[in-house]
Amino acid sequence: MRSFRVVLCAMALLCGLMATGFDNKEGGAILVVSFGTSYNESREQTIGAIEEAIREAYPDYDVRRAFTSQIIIDKLKERDGLEIDNVTQALDRAVADGIKTLIVQPTHLMHGFEYTDLKDELDKYTDKFDTIVMGEPLLNTEEDFEQVADTLAKDTESYVDGKTAVVFMGHGTEADSNEIYAQMQGVFEDKELADYYVGTVEAEPSLDDVIAAIDGKDYTRVVLEPLMVVAGDHANNDMAGDEDDSWKSILTGEGYEVECILEGLGQKEGIQQIYVAHVQDAIDSIA
Repeated sequence: MRSFRVVLCAMALLCGLMATGFDNKEGGAILVVSFGTSYNESREQTIGAIEEAIREAYPDYDVRRAFTSQIIIDKLKERDGLEIDNVTQALDRAVADGIKTLIVQPTHLMHGFEYTDLKDELDKYTDKFDTIVMGEPLLNTEEDFEQVADTLAKDTESYVDGKTAVVFMGHGTEADSNEIYAQMQGVFEDKELADYYVGTVEAEPSLDDVIAAIDGKDYTRVVLEPLMVVAGDHANNDMAGDEDDSWKSILTGEGYEVECILEGLGQKEGIQQIYVAHVQDAIDSIA
């Protein structure tokens, strides 16, 4: 009788693990959704690295890719013969493949317009899966902000010499979630990382705000790095380009020696692990 009870307990435990997605080889998938980029090397170093970190952490899940930018999808198909699903195609493919449990993990930085659009798209598929859940973006909790700040500070600590300002260029958005950039600046200040600054291309704080913040201090050099998952068009052109309106050119014109780091957030292991943790949170949310 005792051995029979042990077997029953073991079976119950196994069923519980399967129900939460821990043994879901045949019925579970993780769809990693990114905006996308046409910069092939950066794509695999960033988006690809995030996907691989998730794949290593959850080997019992089928890890899949989707992009939200149809322009990038079309460009990659025409230029490179590379076919990548958009979100609708990826969801339809998952349904056709008989996926029962779908975890959708965006690589977005914030709860912006794209995150909301993705959530709205997923809502149309709630009756097509046994379970479909969505993970949080990179910057969600205070712990996320602190981990991002710590990762960025560690990766750039060799530049900090009292004469160098380290400036991170974000995209910026009209959504209320644009406040994450000011919040990140506040985290740097709280951590007494006085030589770290955050600006955006299309919102606030702007490059003018950054210049005003560093002006009058002892800085002779500015190190620029994208606060974006990939080092794509904005990083290569708006930040590091040779055109007169690039951040590099403008700061050079202000008299600073400028160095650009063309490395997306997705290349950093600390950032990858935040996404992995958000996948785990999504899995844990399954009743």
